[in-house]
Amino acid sequence: MDTEAVRSFVRAAELGQLQHAADELGVTQQAVSKRIAALERELGARLFTRTARGVELTLDGQALLPHARSVVAGADRAVAAVRPASRALRIDVLGLRSAQAVVLHDYWRSRPGTDLDVVTLRVDDPHVTAAAVQAGEIDASFRSVTDPATLPPDVRMIHAFDSPLELLVGPRHPLASARTLTLSRLRGLRIWVPGIAPRSEWADFYDQLTEAFDLRIDAAGPNFGNEVLLDTLADSADVATLVGTRDRYIWPAHHDLRRIPVVNPTLAYPLSLMLPATGPHPGLGAVIDHLATLPPPPGPSWRPSWALTR
Repeated sequence: MDTEAVRSFVRAAELGQLQHAADELGVTQQAVSKRIAALERELGARLFTRTARGVELTLDGQALLPHARSVVAGADRAVAAVRPASRALRIDVLGLRSAQAVVLHDYWRSRPGTDLDVVTLRVDDPHVTAAAVQAGEIDASFRSVTDPATLPPDVRMIHAFDSPLELLVGPRHPLASARTLTLSRLRGLRIWVPGIAPRSEWADFYDQLTEAFDLRIDAAGPNFGNEVLLDTLADSADVATLVGTRDRYIWPAHHDLRRIPVVNPTLAYPLSLMLPATGPHPGLGAVIDHLATLPPPPGPSWRPSWALTR
């Protein structure tokens, strides 16, 4: 069924004049008449009768009208879905409690009218996410390809912000009472980061961190989610983990977990934004401007070799 013929039928029915429908649609009256005639032939039914004042719907036309309106509305929504200027800005984040999601929520709260669609692609390899940006499935992604030379030629990556890391421990941990920690005090600790995925940016981050500071990063076991991790920390006297300052974690009050900043240097996890090299969504500019206002990590910082700078 020709959607433009259906659109012409709807406007003629609503306006009662073929000429008025033609004027609104930007075509000739003859074109509207031909479209409606073709629709009548396809349906095997007469949709209008002519009167001295214009056209009126037949019984078949009255029956068709609500369905035709639905067809036109659906076609308009389909077109809007693939036009960047008329659809929501789609941005991928690692998780809805991650620092990226928290920053985007702050951005949206400062501009509550923004049409924003925050999604989470369930993939670990950032090259898969880059392909999704390239294909237009998403407009941008807070992921990092640690070797920018392997990005598709029509995808670019810019610095988004740095996320300082903190040590998260339970109340029985020997460091639970510390206000800040230096890296020398982390050596020999069991820092549990379960489920580090091969080829992921965080796998590279922890590899470089371990080598640079001789830390003990334990990635053993599958990742059963934050709840299991937090329960383990609450019950343990020797297990700790690293979390981002802006990452949002919620635990029962009786867990009494402690977030302790790591300083001198601050461990700065670099977050990048992947976006199309040309023709990005019009809404991305304001997001990038917002990211530029975020403060840098305090004091001297350590970043992996692949970190981008502003």
